[in-house]
Amino acid sequence: MESLLRIENLRVEAKIGPQRFAAIVKDVSFSINRGEVLALIGESGSGKTTIALAALGYSRPGCRIAGGRIFLEDTDVLALDRETLRKLRGRRISYLAQSAAATFNPALTIGEQVTESTVLHGVMDREAADARAVELFRRLDLPDAESLGGRYPHQVSGGQLQRLMAAMALCSGPDLMVLDEPTTALDVTTQIEVLGAFKEIIRDQGTAAIYVTHDLAVVAQIADRILVLRGGDIMEMGDTAQILNNPAHEYTRKLMAAIRPPPRVGMDEEPDEDETQAQPPVIQVKNLTAGYGRIRNGKPAVTVLTGVNATVNDRSVLGVIGESGCGKSTLARVIAGLLPAAEGELLLDNHELEERLADRSLEELQRVQIVFQMADVALNPRQRIGDILGRPLELYHRLKGGERDKRVAELLAMVELPASFSSRYPEELSGGQKQRINLARALAANPDIILADEVTSALDAIVGAAVIDLLKGLRERLGVSYMFISHDLSTVASFADRIMVLYAGRVVEDGSTRNILALPSHPYTQLLLSSIPELRQGWLEDVMNTRAALAGIARAVEITDVGCPFYPRCPIAIDGVCDTTPAPCREPVPGHRIACHRELAELIAFEQEL
Repeated sequence: MESLLRIENLRVEAKIGPQRFAAIVKDVSFSINRGEVLALIGESGSGKTTIALAALGYSRPGCRIAGGRIFLEDTDVLALDRETLRKLRGRRISYLAQSAAATFNPALTIGEQVTESTVLHGVMDREAADARAVELFRRLDLPDAESLGGRYPHQVSGGQLQRLMAAMALCSGPDLMVLDEPTTALDVTTQIEVLGAFKEIIRDQGTAAIYVTHDLAVVAQIADRILVLRGGDIMEMGDTAQILNNPAHEYTRKLMAAIRPPPRVGMDEEPDEDETQAQPPVIQVKNLTAGYGRIRNGKPAVTVLTGVNATVNDRSVLGVIGESGCGKSTLARVIAGLLPAAEGELLLDNHELEERLADRSLEELQRVQIVFQMADVALNPRQRIGDILGRPLELYHRLKGGERDKRVAELLAMVELPASFSSRYPEELSGGQKQRINLARALAANPDIILADEVTSALDAIVGAAVIDLLKGLRERLGVSYMFISHDLSTVASFADRIMVLYAGRVVEDGSTRNILALPSHPYTQLLLSSIPELRQGWLEDVMNTRAALAGIARAVEITDVGCPFYPRCPIAIDGVCDTTPAPCREPVPGHRIACHRELAELIAFEQEL
């Protein structure tokens, strides 16, 4: 079979000084056939995205394609002039970037941006492109498919924005798709739906794909072949089954060992006594209602959180999990003072915490820090890394000159980056490296609590595990507490003392990590647990046919004031009860609460069925 894409001896160099360049991709060669997916895996900075971008004839600022050849069938990509290359990218090659937030123009509607390239390059007229976009919105499990195109990027969640970028890449029916961490920002249930859609579209259209990721469990579901990279060199390349089941290179085995298995769920463990409950609270959230728009009669125009109670104790970690749109990031923004609550109380060390950021004292600002989910929009692109990290050092600790520079170097070392990065700009870093800078900025304040919003979602397995170990060490050494927000239940289970499960802005389950995993759980928690990808081929097809998946995965999160919000997706819902009456709180053991109409015995039976 003739290759659709063929790359021969690719060499990419980065500028390291006046007239000085260093190779960051070294003599890489591979090919891809139609209907095939090649996954590029490796640690952050291994050259995955650099190679993928080279397939478009593109290199990042400060880099250059210094050698090699790239063919899209008979077309020599590197020999094309700028205008011809632009047409090629718009018609035959699509790129799905890692950060949707940095890709979408906030001033244009979603529909205009999804269909722009398709219309501009004459693939379809406006009417056909709009119809194609609506079809893709449905296939990617996006809410309100018919009207979604009229919204603006800020009016949808981060996970939804990531799926919209997938629709943008797929709209023109390209021959080759370059997918750069396309499911990184997605929760586990949505990830299943999107992966299934990718596989179906690639098969139906005969499209080839380069799939850049650090998630081997995702690779197992979608890739035909895997190319393992380290430092710009190929460590190993082979069929997916061979790489997963019999890796030849020691580095590949290291990547495999760094993957966290899905958390164990069983009924044979004794309930946890939850020792963290004995620690004094650092942050308390009491009966919180919050949302967006004008507040009238204690209710915002758009309510996101309703009646939320949460406590983060001293030197402890509260994991907050839930799908995109469930209110996780909104909760963090309220605690950080970025979004005033409509109702409820915030307490810091049992003292009332001002709702608005502008009303808080310098000490309160220093003690409560937030690490944002999307590093691309959290870091000022016009400031060097040293200045980004130096600002909180000057503001909170009055460090200047040499003392400040020394501390910047220490912070970079803490997140496993070299001191030389202080002179770089954010655009010169990989996605994972930018996220580590994002974390280092929060650490610069020496806070009492860090609100960590998806801080490991953009990191590869090895670096992600190292960051979790770093956070654990900081808790032991400095006594810092965390509210750890994530859609990755495996990561949360490895780090958190307690877990709070949010759905549609309400707490559906809350308890110690051990009890959440070992005792009867809310049907939504069970859906999340059953949706964690396993490192085996065929898992995606197996899970898509389960009762929980069929009932719950292909549905959007809908916020409602009537009954249980999970009712439309619940595989064991009680008609006439769950849809009309608020769920009662059940408590299998002290400190473990489940909001569900079903009796505990029925929850046990459902868990055993799964």
